[in-house]
Amino acid sequence: MKIFFGGIIQGSKQGQDTHSQNYRDRVKSILSRRHPDIEIFDPVENHQDSVDYTDERAYATFFGHLNIIDSCDLMIAYLPQASMGTAIEMNRAYSRNIPILSISPMTTNWVIRLLTENNFETVEAFEKFINENDIRDLYNGKQRKSDGVQETA
Repeated sequence: MKIFFGGIIQGSKQGQDTHSQNYRDRVKSILSRRHPDIEIFDPVENHQDSVDYTDERAYATFFGHLNIIDSCDLMIAYLPQASMGTAIEMNRAYSRNIPILSISPMTTNWVIRLLTENNFETVEAFEKFINENDIRDLYNGKQRKSDGVQETA
């Protein structure tokens, strides 16, 4: 199973400012402890200085990551606040019928409500779900819900 791990980097910050990326290690640790055999693609791992990229390099990186989503079985999106890049990644996953789990307090946001299989308001709620379920059984090769009902934990 391969997971694409999207999440806020700049959000609405201007200039070169970014949000702390500490959440990435925590979420990947939660997943790896429960499912050591899964592959997690984290776009930030090889692009810590991406805010300094030229337009050409940014274009290649961004659209290259969108293409990687196509080969994934699941997407996880960390959104403590809005992120245009993550929303585009989520739309790509959704359009390719790849299930999405989100971690976000934005429970009324339409992107969260309509595109995700499950939303978890906190990392702790996400961790509880991961520890109690085998996401490979729930999502590997499965199609997303078609009834339009959003689950919020």
